[in-house]
Amino acid sequence: IIALMVYAFGHVSGAHINPAVTIPMMITKKISVADGVGYIVSQVIGGIIATLSLMVILPEIGKPVLWGGHGGPSELLNNSVMSGFAVEVILTFFLVVVIFMTAVHKKAPKSVYGASIGGMVFLLHIVGIPLTGASMNPARSFAPAIVTGDAGLLEIQWLYWLAPIIGGIIAGVIMNYVFINKDEQEAKSSSRSSSVSKSESDLKKYEKKYLARLEKQKEVDNMDE
Repeated sequence: IIALMVYAFGHVSGAHINPAVTIPMMITKKISVADGVGYIVSQVIGGIIATLSLMVILPEIGKPVLWGGHGGPSELLNNSVMSGFAVEVILTFFLVVVIFMTAVHKKAPKSVYGASIGGMVFLLHIVGIPLTGASMNPARSFAPAIVTGDAGLLEIQWLYWLAPIIGGIIAGVIMNYVFINKDEQEAKSSSRSSSVSKSESDLKKYEKKYLARLEKQKEVDNMDE
């Protein structure tokens, strides 16, 4: 589903559906702060609408799991909040690495970035769901907590906001300043060199034409004499 959403809306809005991705994009100046804030508000509203839809469509089946709410680290982590925090940081780090190196990097093949991002989300869910629920998306965890009003979900929300955002920022800043900025500067430098070379080439062509015209004019003047 994530891959399809990226392909469908990537060219429209960048397919921003996750605050933990949008915030690193703002910090690295890939999008404006105004756009970023608008995306985050839309993400939260979209999550709430989705949760309400699930409550209507699956009232009985969804209730035992609070319609996809994340209640904190599981017994596999001994319910350790710090372990759960570290897991969410790591999971989101790898997600944002893939997003920056495929969707943001200018040299990345754009035909596969949706599949790459969707595939990474799938793999991270396989690893993370038994541990923390594999949120990696604050808006996705926040919506069920707000809609259900469950005290347990609300109490642990800080983890599902702070950890993914920290993981996303670390990944975004590293990928941007180590790889993306370097390649963008090289591309700009190459483009400038190409423009200068083209200008010099055009100037030489004009000079040759001008000299040829002068020679022709001299020949005509000599014939007149």
